Amino acid sequence: MSDMDPIVGNWYRDLESHACFEVVAFDEDARTVEVQFQEGEVEEIELDAWYELVLEGIEAPDDWAGAFDDVDGEDLGYSDLPTGDGRDRDDPFRALD
Repeated sequence: MSDMDPIVGNWYRDLESHACFEVVAFDEDARTVEVQFQEGEVEEIELDAWYELVLEGIEAPDDWAGAFDDVDGEDLGYSDLPTGDGRDRDDPFRALD
């Protein structure tokens, strides 16, 4: 059993499943904790179930952005950036000629 309160932004390791996750939301009224696992999956846990877990607080893993490994640069809007040799950026008034 855990006596650790869920704190948004903190990372924890479940000592039974060895899963690492971050608390991303805590709703006191609904008595739920929303966690995001290191691999990206999001899960909602009832507060009573939270206190049944065997947890330890941990630092954010070095590869915590692993959930975003499959995001393509185009999905982030990088394809909208100018391409080429950069000459168009040398003269901002070129388009006015």
